[in-house]
Amino acid sequence: MRLPLLATLAFGLAAPALAGGWDDTVAAARGQTVYWNAWGGDERTNDFIAWASGALQTQYGVTINHVKLSDTAEAVTRVIAEKAAGQAEDGSVDLIWINGANFLSMKEQGLLHGPFLQNLPNARYLDLSEGSAAVVDFTIPTEGYESPWRLAKFVLTRDSARVAEPPRSMAALLDWAKANPGRFTHPAVTNFMGSTFLKQALIELAPDPSVLQAEATDEAFSAATEPLWTWYDALRPNLWREGVTFPENESVLQQMLNDGEVDFAMAFDPAAAAAAVERGLLPETVRSYAPEAGSIGNISFVAIPFNAAHKEGAMVVANFLLDPAVQARAQDITVLGSYSVLDPAKLDAAAKAAFDALPDSPALPSNEALGPTLGEPHPSWMTRLAEDWARRYTE
Repeated sequence: MRLPLLATLAFGLAAPALAGGWDDTVAAARGQTVYWNAWGGDERTNDFIAWASGALQTQYGVTINHVKLSDTAEAVTRVIAEKAAGQAEDGSVDLIWINGANFLSMKEQGLLHGPFLQNLPNARYLDLSEGSAAVVDFTIPTEGYESPWRLAKFVLTRDSARVAEPPRSMAALLDWAKANPGRFTHPAVTNFMGSTFLKQALIELAPDPSVLQAEATDEAFSAATEPLWTWYDALRPNLWREGVTFPENESVLQQMLNDGEVDFAMAFDPAAAAAAVERGLLPETVRSYAPEAGSIGNISFVAIPFNAAHKEGAMVVANFLLDPAVQARAQDITVLGSYSVLDPAKLDAAAKAAFDALPDSPALPSNEALGPTLGEPHPSWMTRLAEDWARRYTE
């Protein structure tokens, strides 16, 4: 059962009793257009941002202009160029969907506005205790310079009509690929999903995964990745097209699964397959699952550049994204299917009821089935992994 939209929004979007400081922010934000630089490669996400813009305009007089990125680095580079040119105000980027290396780069270069998270009224619904996922981004403390907005976790998706018992570890995946050559592949490692697949394998195969939480040194990288490359050397000739070419991104891989060209897809969103089934983009026989030892996961954040022209509007958007009603809508597989970043223990009965009423799907794994969340490595590992993979397999 699904609550009507207006009923779902009623409990979460009523104006709370705000402190004077937040009242001033809301007043200053009215009439602003927030240039939100966010990845534009997913139709569901684009539709959700468009919906959010309409809701924000109605409630706060704030509009979102979705600047669609193929790579977050595009926006980071723009802010760096503006700082180099001495543009300390009226920057072209108001809000960025950001994670990991890009956040670390902006933080180290003093390119972020804040800290601002503690000023958002809806931050009260987050677990902000030390070390929680809401305050750490790829091992880097966010220190209030980012605000969470959606939860991500690596899953594999299989067509159960063709794969009854899927491999539940990277070692088992290699055995399956050898027995079924050409039926598995991953997105290009230049794409975020492809590099995430490599990181998942690295965490499972590294002799001591704890070293991944610190910056990668030459010695640590060599020792930790040796089993990974041995495994990948054996996997590659059994990939689709013998690992010579790769799908551009997860959307292309999903289409290949739908067309029967491969038997697996992958996503960093446990509800992606269920949402695709809902839209008729995947067969009803698909099932998503996590590796038995757990899967790599993180929270997606938004951040505000130091020179944003519309800081107040950006804060209103960030606060809106944390509203329990908005988070429930985002988790609806008929809308976005993005797992909530909120702490369930901090929600009232009405908010919990909205989450409980969300539609289910056989393709949607339960929280219990997803198992433990494996922490993201330090950003330096992803950079080195992508470079080393390219050197080994494309040059």
